[in-house]
Amino acid sequence: MSNRRRSQRVLLRIPIQVIGRDPDKKPVSELTHTAVVNAHGALIYLSLKVTVGQAIILKNPETNEEQLCRIARADPAPDGRIEVGIEFVKPAPNFWRVAFPPSDWEPHSPEITADTF
Repeated sequence: MSNRRRSQRVLLRIPIQVIGRDPDKKPVSELTHTAVVNAHGALIYLSLKVTVGQAIILKNPETNEEQLCRIARADPAPDGRIEVGIEFVKPAPNFWRVAFPPSDWEPHSPEITADTF
């Protein structure tokens, strides 16, 4: 059984705006940044309370581009915020404005250890 992801992850800090609705259905938003991105979504940290499956809009303030997303994962982070995995409803590899490695790409040294450094 393969444990491969759909697309390569890239450590990248990009400012983003998360737009959603609170439990009372009122619009809320938060400015934050990405920690990791891929063609299908990102890992971000939020102070907003979100739930798995919740729909949000992700906006790139630099390009004003927006993407509809869903919360795929939400776990408490040590700093009191929430570590949130988001997934584009439709793949949007150009949203991040980066070129991702091909899906069959593998680093020459998949793991750097003290012996290989």
